[in-house]
Amino acid sequence: MTESILKPAFGPPADGSAASAPVIVAIDGPAGSGKSSVSRATAARLGYGFLDTGAAYRALAWHALAHGVDTSDATAVLEVFGDFDYAISLDTTDRWVRVGGVDVTTAIREPRVTDAVSGVARVAPVRHAVNDLFRRLVASAGLPGIVVEGRDITTVVFPDAPVRILLTAAPEVRAARRSAELTDQDAAKVAAALHRRDAADSTVVDFLTAADGVEVVDSTRLDFEQTVDAVLSVVDSTMGARDGR
Repeated sequence: MTESILKPAFGPPADGSAASAPVIVAIDGPAGSGKSSVSRATAARLGYGFLDTGAAYRALAWHALAHGVDTSDATAVLEVFGDFDYAISLDTTDRWVRVGGVDVTTAIREPRVTDAVSGVARVAPVRHAVNDLFRRLVASAGLPGIVVEGRDITTVVFPDAPVRILLTAAPEVRAARRSAELTDQDAAKVAAALHRRDAADSTVVDFLTAADGVEVVDSTRLDFEQTVDAVLSVVDSTMGARDGR
């Protein structure tokens, strides 16, 4: 099992070692594009670790709600971030997220948390600090490679990653997929929530346009396995070109 811990106050690895930098596969994309499931499957096929960056913002939203904080109040979000003790597994099979001693793996997927995520993610100082945490986490993971997925991963967090991919799909397809995942929620409400999330997040990051050097994988007409294969094809061709193959 691979365990990594993110905290607002950070430093070098506790044992003082300097881990070699892993290969980074950076994957961006909008809500419902399949980033998490496809990235996790890709990591498993490559024998890499997997980092769901969105889980950090969800966990912070959960943490804020647990403290009764209004996530639309940037100052309050910054204050609650001060004692945000976050841990996440990078293992593709043993997935968990913790805040302090609380396992929040399931709780951070609750609708109330989803509705609060954009509020914490829009706070620029929080984004800067969390992005730095992601970089330090990956650098010290001691793994051959890590598939990192989320928003603005290819442009802000890891703009120099050897493989950068924008995974996308048509809005109606993304809504249908998200609805299928959340079987206990009304399809129309899921689609409306996804639209609101896209609209809110688009004010912070551009996750629908591929930057220079970023490969686009459009999964609108692909099933899950075909999408994973398409991503792996980009990894192979990109790394092959870099290695002179």
